[in-house]
Amino acid sequence: MEINVDLYSDPTILQKRMESLNGNKEDEALKEVCKEFESIFLAMMFKEMKKTVPENGLIEKSTAQKIFEEMYIDELSKEISKENGVGIAEMLYQQFKNGYVTW
Repeated sequence: MEINVDLYSDPTILQKRMESLNGNKEDEALKEVCKEFESIFLAMMFKEMKKTVPENGLIEKSTAQKIFEEMYIDELSKEISKENGVGIAEMLYQQFKNGYVTW
């Protein structure tokens, strides 16, 4: 069994490991932000698409029904974005990670 003594003799190794872990956390945070953006984008798109569908006019929608439909669209877009989504989040993530887009 080989014992790694570099950790005890070189204090910068621990710092480098901590920086790499922080980099992973930043990557995860960036992925989450990209997924949230995709979710918001999809929700806006679905709401605009819904406006194009004509209402039948037989029964007027109540306020509760309108709220429910908006909440449903929001949750639907979140669920779509949680998995692979439509690819917007992944493309944004790659653009930010590769440095093509800066803050």
